[in-house]
Amino acid sequence: MPAAENERPHASRTAARAAWIGSALEYYDFFLYGTAAALVFGTVFFPDEDPAVGTLVSLATFGVGYAARPIGALVLGHVGDRYGRRRVLMMTVIAMGAATFLIGCLPTYDAIGVTAPLLLVLLRLLQGFFAGGEQASANSMTLEHAPDHRRAYYSSFTLGGTQAGQAIATAIFIPIATLPDSALNSWGWRVPFWLSAVVAIVAVVIRRSLEETPVFEREAAEGEVPRIPMAELFRNHWRAVLRVVFAAVIATPSTIFTVWALSYAVNTVGLERTPMLLVGVLANLLALVTIPAWGKLSDRIGRKPQFIGGSIGSAVMTFVYLWTITTENYVLIFLAGILFFGAVYTATSAVWPAFYGEMFTAQVRLSGTAFGTQIGFAIAGFVPSVITAVAGDGRGSWVGASLITALLCVVSIVAVASGRETYRMPTADLGKPAKQGVSA
Repeated sequence: MPAAENERPHASRTAARAAWIGSALEYYDFFLYGTAAALVFGTVFFPDEDPAVGTLVSLATFGVGYAARPIGALVLGHVGDRYGRRRVLMMTVIAMGAATFLIGCLPTYDAIGVTAPLLLVLLRLLQGFFAGGEQASANSMTLEHAPDHRRAYYSSFTLGGTQAGQAIATAIFIPIATLPDSALNSWGWRVPFWLSAVVAIVAVVIRRSLEETPVFEREAAEGEVPRIPMAELFRNHWRAVLRVVFAAVIATPSTIFTVWALSYAVNTVGLERTPMLLVGVLANLLALVTIPAWGKLSDRIGRKPQFIGGSIGSAVMTFVYLWTITTENYVLIFLAGILFFGAVYTATSAVWPAFYGEMFTAQVRLSGTAFGTQIGFAIAGFVPSVITAVAGDGRGSWVGASLITALLCVVSIVAVASGRETYRMPTADLGKPAKQGVSA
């Protein structure tokens, strides 16, 4: 591929904006559900004499969405590598918005019995299915449009959108959480789900102007697009897939911070909902600044040192943040939470959109990134419910949560350390054996 083929500034910026808004919608939808699962769904859809049981089942439905993501990755990865990245980006944004809106329309358990939680799980599965292709297609789109020396910076906008979506979802839930329980459990929790329709419409308008990536257009014109990308992926790139799977469990600190810690603080320690939600908002707002900064740094120093450093820091900060919750000191909680999720964890989340995509050739990039990340994310998604089941619901459960998170951070570190550094490789050589590509 000619050096200038992937260096079209306007297209790079447009792809970054489209990735940002799509990820904002995806994670608004996905973590809005997580907030509702921690605070409301245990009562509304899973009533039980023991509130802890309802919370456990509710958190398990949060993990169900992650279980559906690898299936979506298989299907949508095939579509994206066979027919183009743009097609997947349009499909996912429409479907995610529709599923989230419909969750807000569901009748409760008291109204229709067991059918209510079944419908909730079905819509959660649909959310997960389409989320399985959203982020990987956005990453592939931005990476393939970006100049060789700025891939991490432009790709980081996908994760910037992720943090924005989480911040918006949490911010919208703050005034809702102040409602009396009767209003919150009847109509209040529905409003944020209905508002997803607005974000979806904006995302569709922006993504309609997207151009397909130069590398995909070239391969399609030259007949190099594989008929079954997944077959090519597992035949020649299975090692990279495994590496991404194990590296992607670094998403665990995110699910712990966003879901488990919120449930622990409110339901176990007895802290107020509003300040705990505000911690998440402020941390995500800081992340909007730190993510592109970390992306720029990675384009200078490489993917591996930054990813490993951020993973070590995330393991340590999980202990610190969860401990501060037990102190019931809001100043300590805010300081630790904002530093943890807004500055330390973003060192990894800023770099992986580029790093994972750089492990694959363009022929299987979307499939490999989607399938590998979604398996790892599925593991991370079930960690909150596993911790609740294994460590219990007592005040001391934060220790078990921290240890499990640290262990999974170590798994991610080993996977990354065993891989190749890719930040200096030309885009055309990414994913090729070392003897064919340019050594970093």
